[in-house]
Amino acid sequence: MALITILFFVLMLVGAPVAFAIGISGFVFFATDGGIPMSIAVQKIATMSQSFPLLAVPFFVFAGHLMNESGITERLFKFSYVAVGWMAGGLAQVAIVLATLMGGVSGSAVADAAMEARILGPTMVAKGYGKGFSAAAIAVGSLITATIPPSIGLILYGYVGNVSIGQLFLAGIVPGLLMMAGLMLTTYLIARKRGYVVADSERPTLAALGRAAWDAKWALFFPVALVLTIRGGLFTPSEVGAFAVVYAVFVGFVFHRDMTFKRLKRAFSHAISDIGLIMIIILMSGMVGFAIIYLQVPQGISSWMLAGISDPRLIVLAVLGFLLVAGLFIESTVLVLLLTPIFVPVVTQVGIDPVHFGILMMSIVTLGGMTPPVGVAMYAVCSLMNVRIEEYTVESIPFVATIVVLIVALLFLPDVVLWLPRMAFG
Repeated sequence: MALITILFFVLMLVGAPVAFAIGISGFVFFATDGGIPMSIAVQKIATMSQSFPLLAVPFFVFAGHLMNESGITERLFKFSYVAVGWMAGGLAQVAIVLATLMGGVSGSAVADAAMEARILGPTMVAKGYGKGFSAAAIAVGSLITATIPPSIGLILYGYVGNVSIGQLFLAGIVPGLLMMAGLMLTTYLIARKRGYVVADSERPTLAALGRAAWDAKWALFFPVALVLTIRGGLFTPSEVGAFAVVYAVFVGFVFHRDMTFKRLKRAFSHAISDIGLIMIIILMSGMVGFAIIYLQVPQGISSWMLAGISDPRLIVLAVLGFLLVAGLFIESTVLVLLLTPIFVPVVTQVGIDPVHFGILMMSIVTLGGMTPPVGVAMYAVCSLMNVRIEEYTVESIPFVATIVVLIVALLFLPDVVLWLPRMAFG
C-alpha cells in the first residue's frame, strides 16, 4: 500500500491528471503483486461502471447544466436578492442563499461557485465590497451545495460505502441550512464592521417576496419534489436524476420558455465534459479500492485507532482532522472514492451512524476545495474575479472557521443530522 500511496502523490506533484495518477497507481499494484492476475484490474474498472445507483451522477450533472440554461438559476437569483439583499452585506448574503437554493438543483460546489463568480462577482466589487471578501463569500458559500441534496458527493459516498443515498439526502438538509445561517451571520458581522451596507436597506414587503417566490416556483419546488419522491418510494435516487433532466427540459421549454435548442446543445456539451471527467476518476478508483480491501487497510487502521482512543467521537474527530488536511491537497471526489471504503468500516465499528459520518465527511473534504493550495472552487472564483490567492486566503479565514466549528458541533449533536432520515425512514 505504501508503494501505491507514494506513487500517487509523486504523480500528483508532477502535475499528472488525477484519473491517470489513480489509474497508474492501481496498475502498478497489480503488476507488482504476483498473486493477482492483471485481468482482475481490467475487471475492476469495468465493474465500477456496472452500477445502477451510479447513474444518478451523470443525470444530476446534466440536470444542473439544463437548469442553468432554462432560466431557473436567474429566477433563483432574483428571489434571493429580494429575500436577503436588504441586509448588511446584501450581495454576499444573496450569494450564500443562492448557493443553498442551487444546492437543490445542481449538486456541484465548483459549478455553483463559478456561476456565482460570473453573475455576482463583478457587481459586488463595483458596489464597494472587497475583492477578497467577495471571492471568499462566494467560494466558501458554495460548500452548502455539497450538503444540500442532490449532492454528487453524497451519491458517490453512498455508492462506495453502501449507505442509503435517500437517507443521506435527507440528512444533508438541516446541516446545509445551518451552514447557510452560520455563513450569513459571519457575513453580517464582517459587513457591519466594514460598512458593506445597502443604501436602500428597507425590508421587502410580503407581497414582493411572494411575487419573487411565485416567479421561481418551479425551481423552489424541485428540491421538495426530490425528497418527497424518494421518501414516497416513487423513485430511487438514480430515477430521480432522470426525472430531474426531464423536469428541467420541460420547465425550460414549456413554463419559462427560456430554453432553446442552442441552449440545450450547450448544456449537453458542458455536461459531457464534466461527466467524462468524473466517470474516468470513478472507473480508475476501482483498482485502488480493490487494493485497499485486499490489503485489509480498513482493519489495520481500525485496530490502530481503536487501540489509542476509546471515545467514538474522538475517533471520528481524528478522522475528520485527517480528512481536513488531505482535502487541502486532494480533490474531494478522489478522497470520497479512495477513503470511504477505509473509514466507513472504522466508524461503523465504533458505533457511529454511517449516514451521520457521511455528512461530516462530505462537508470537510469539500471544504478543501475552498482553501489553498489546490482548492478547485477557490481557483475558479479567484480566476474569474481576478483576485490574488493571498488576499482570498486572509478573507476566507472567518468563513472557514465558521464551517469547521459547525462540523465539530454536528459531530457531538448527531440527532441534529439524523432526525429527518429517522423520521422518514424509521
